[in-house]
Amino acid sequence: MLPESFWGRIQYLLQQYGTSFLSGAGNTMIIAIVGTFLGCLIGFIVGIIQTIPVDQRDSTVKKTLVGILKFIMACYVEFFRGTPMMVQAMFIYYGSAYLFNINMSMWFAAFFVVSINTGAYMAETVRGGILSVDEGQTEAAKAIGMTHVQTMINVILPQALRNIMPQIGNNLIINIKDTCVLSIIGIVELFYTTKGVAGAYYTYFEAFTIAMVMYFILTFVCSRLLRLLEHKMEGPQNYDLATTDTLTHTSGLYSYPKKKEEK
Repeated sequence: MLPESFWGRIQYLLQQYGTSFLSGAGNTMIIAIVGTFLGCLIGFIVGIIQTIPVDQRDSTVKKTLVGILKFIMACYVEFFRGTPMMVQAMFIYYGSAYLFNINMSMWFAAFFVVSINTGAYMAETVRGGILSVDEGQTEAAKAIGMTHVQTMINVILPQALRNIMPQIGNNLIINIKDTCVLSIIGIVELFYTTKGVAGAYYTYFEAFTIAMVMYFILTFVCSRLLRLLEHKMEGPQNYDLATTDTLTHTSGLYSYPKKKEEK
C-alpha cells in the first residue's frame, strides 16, 4: 500500500523501481553519448565540406562538384535543424519500413536519429569554428607548401576544436534531455520508464520528481566533466616555445627578471 506522504511515496517508488530508473538513465546516457560522438563526426565532415575554398582559377568540374556538395550539405543542415527530433524519429523509423521495406531496430533508429540531428547542428558549429581561425594561419600553411587537407588536419581543425568544445558539451547536455522523445518509437529510456512507473500507481508527480532529479544529476555531472576537459585543452598560462633553430634561445621565449633597485 502506498504511503500517504509525498516523501514516503517517493521512497516507496525508489524501493520498488529504483533498478528500473537506473536502467532507464543508463540507456539515456548511452544514446546521448554515442549519438553526440557520431553527430560530431558527421558535423566535422559536413563543416569541412562547407568551407572548401573555390578559386576562380579552379577547373569548372571542381567548381561544379564543390557547388553540388555544398548545396546537398546545406539542404541536410536546414532540414534537420528545421524539424523536431520527434517527427524525425517517427518519419525515419516507420517511414523506412513503409517506403523502403527497411525494418530498423529501435536502438539503431535511436542512434541514427540522434546522430544525424546532432550532426546538422554541429555542422554549423564546425563551420563557424573553422572560419573563426585567423586567415593568416591558412596563408602561412600554404606558404610552406601544405595542401588544403594538410592545412585543415594540422593547423585549422586543432584550433577550431578548442573553440567549439563548449558547443560539443552543450549538444551532449541537450541530447541527454532530448532522448525522451525517442520513447515514441519504444526506446526504454528514463522518460519511458518514468511513464510506466507513474501509470502503475497514478503517482505522476512523485515519479516525475524522481526523473527530474535524475536528469539534473546526469546533466550537472557531464557539464562539470566537460568544463574540466575544456580547462585541460586551454593549456598552461605560462610556457616556453620549443624551437629547433640554433640561432634562437634554446628554451624559446625568456623573461628576464627585473633588476633590483640600487640602494
